[in-house]
Amino acid sequence: MELVLDHISKAYGGQVVLRDVTFTVGSGVTCLMAPSGAGKTTLLRILLGLERPDSGTVRDLEGRRLSAVFQEDRLLEQRDWRGNLRFALGGVFDEEAALALLGELGLSDTGVQPVGEWSGGMKRRLALARALLAPFDALILDEPFTGLDGDNRRRAAGCILERTALRPVLLVTHDEADAEALSARVIHLN
Repeated sequence: MELVLDHISKAYGGQVVLRDVTFTVGSGVTCLMAPSGAGKTTLLRILLGLERPDSGTVRDLEGRRLSAVFQEDRLLEQRDWRGNLRFALGGVFDEEAALALLGELGLSDTGVQPVGEWSGGMKRRLALARALLAPFDALILDEPFTGLDGDNRRRAAGCILERTALRPVLLVTHDEADAEALSARVIHLN
């Protein structure tokens, strides 16, 4: 499977955010690097079908399952980890697999504490677990390591690489260390 973005352009109120962006994400990790405000998140929103481009197309997505870690964690603050994953994953929630992954991510001792009481780094790792536990054909990561210290960044990167073999992963970041952590092929968006 590939993610193909073909001549994508987008403007808001006359302000061009993306102009004729074309690239392909094949198997493995591809990193889209750009400074803040360069349209990275807009491009992801188009790829995920949350926005429409003004021109251009995203090809070969019919019937494909995309999983994503957004810039914001988008968790249910009043629920514990189990409630968050059950809500997001529905019928595919597998508690044994979730516990194993949470252990790998250093979240094995959270009990029933609502995620609203968790640190930012803990919430980020739960958001990543949610994306990795969902059935997916391609993974989209928008600044997935925000708020993680070095050890937790390495753990998270290991979990991503272990669970995405031969599938396309699009990492969006402005931090070269993120691309290095995932041995990503880098594309610069100007």
